[in-house]
Amino acid sequence: MDSAAKPSASLPDWITDSKNGGSLRHVDLDTGTNGWASPPGNLFSLRSLNYLTKRQKAPAGDYLLSPLGMDWLKSTTKLDNVLARPDNRVSHALKKAQSQGKSMKSFVFAVNLQVPGKDHYSAVFYFGTEDPIPPGSLLYRFVNGDDAFRNQRFKIVNRIVKGPWIVRKAVGNYAACLLGKALTCNYHRGPNYLEIDVDISSSAIANAILHLALGYVTSVTIDMGFLVEAQTENELPEKLIGAVRVCQMEMSSATVVDALTPQIQPAAARVMGCSKVNHHNLKEVGESKKTVKEMNEVMFVWMSLLRWGQLLCGVGNIVSLPATLQLLRFWWVKDTSIKLE
Repeated sequence: MDSAAKPSASLPDWITDSKNGGSLRHVDLDTGTNGWASPPGNLFSLRSLNYLTKRQKAPAGDYLLSPLGMDWLKSTTKLDNVLARPDNRVSHALKKAQSQGKSMKSFVFAVNLQVPGKDHYSAVFYFGTEDPIPPGSLLYRFVNGDDAFRNQRFKIVNRIVKGPWIVRKAVGNYAACLLGKALTCNYHRGPNYLEIDVDISSSAIANAILHLALGYVTSVTIDMGFLVEAQTENELPEKLIGAVRVCQMEMSSATVVDALTPQIQPAAARVMGCSKVNHHNLKEVGESKKTVKEMNEVMFVWMSLLRWGQLLCGVGNIVSLPATLQLLRFWWVKDTSIKLE
C-alpha cells in the first residue's frame, strides 16, 4: 500500500531511514524543489477491470510497495547493480534491521536510470515492502520471471506536473511506454531485491537526442510511475508498483560515489539478468514491424527520460520542437530499417 496513506510511526526504522537519507531530500508534494515526493496513485490512469473489452482506464489507487526514496548519483563509470554495492544506503539500512532479527521478509524494488555523459549519473528510485510479495500475483511473476517476460511487461507512466511548453509538447502531459522494448534493461535479482538498470545510451536515437537535450531540468517537475503491464483479464486492473515526483532537480545535488566493484554474492543467492534491445538486427527483436503507435511510445520514453536527465552533458543548444521530432523520426527509420505504416 502507498505509504502516504500510513502514519510514519507505523513504518519500520529501515524504511524511515531510507526515505530520509537519500542524496535528494523528501520534500513537500506541492511546494518542494530539488527533491522527491510521493504523488497520489489516483493521479495516474491505468488499465481498468474492463480494459480489454471497453478500453477504459481508471485511477491507479494505492501503490503495491512503499516508496523508499531516491538517489541522484555521479561516478566516473556507469553504476550497475547499485543495491549490491557495500556503500548502498538502502541495502545497509535493511541489513542493519535484519541483523537485529527484524524485517526478515522485506523486499526492495529499484529502478536505476543510467544517464550517460562525460560523467556517469544514475537516478535510482527505491520501493519496498515488509511483507512477502503474494505468490502467483503479477508482480511475483515479474520479479521471478525471465528477462523476455520482463521486457514485455515493464512499463513507465509519466506526468509532466510543471514545465515549459516545449517540454509538455514533446513529452506529453501524460503517456506510458514499455521500457524493455525501447531501451536496454539489465535485471539484477538478489536474495531480497530486484533492481532494473535502464541504459539510456543503448540506442542510436537516444544518443542523437543526447546532443539535443534542453537545459530545462531545474524548471521541470515530473511524476514517474512504474508497473507491470496487465495483458490478460485475470491480471486486471493494473496497479502501480510505486511512483515518485521529481521536483525541479539540481544537477549539482548528485552524490559522488567511487567506482567500487560491487560485493560478489554467493552464486546461490544471485540471479542476474541482462536483456538487451538490438536496434540493428530485426531477427533479435522478433522481426516484428513497429507501428506508428509503437514508434511514438518509444519516442516518448526517450524524450521524457533524456530531456529530464541528460542536460548535464553541457549542450545548451535550443532546437525547435518540429526539427527535434523530425530528427527522431529520421533516426527511427534509419536505425531500424523499418517502413512506418
